[in-house]
Amino acid sequence: MRTIINIAKALSDENRVRALMMLREGELCVCQLIEMLALAPSTVSKHMTILYQAGLVDARKEGRWNYYRLADEDAPDFVLEAIRWTQNSTAKDKRVIRDSKEVKRVCKMKKDKLSACYKKVKRKDAGSVAKNRD
Repeated sequence: MRTIINIAKALSDENRVRALMMLREGELCVCQLIEMLALAPSTVSKHMTILYQAGLVDARKEGRWNYYRLADEDAPDFVLEAIRWTQNSTAKDKRVIRDSKEVKRVCKMKKDKLSACYKKVKRKDAGSVAKNRD
């Protein structure tokens, strides 16, 4: 029962559904998902953790990069059915279709370049936070 509830919770957020559908194109690095979703790195990591805990995605770490992919055929049938249902239900969604095209562009970008821009934003945000405290 807990697993089914976790799947339902995982699919209850638009950004998590979008991320799940982006993974139809294949394995993606967290930095690529950050670029696609245009969310803070910590937010994307939290979303991916929820999808992982629900069993909808698999994860691996390679060096400093974290990668996610859809759960494979070894996953329980109800997990695979949830993924198929989500894919079928969003097949004609304009945003999901647009994301699918955008994933191809983002996958051509170098991961170092993607992650560097988030480090700059992080430093810039930290400076503005410090100014606001003064």
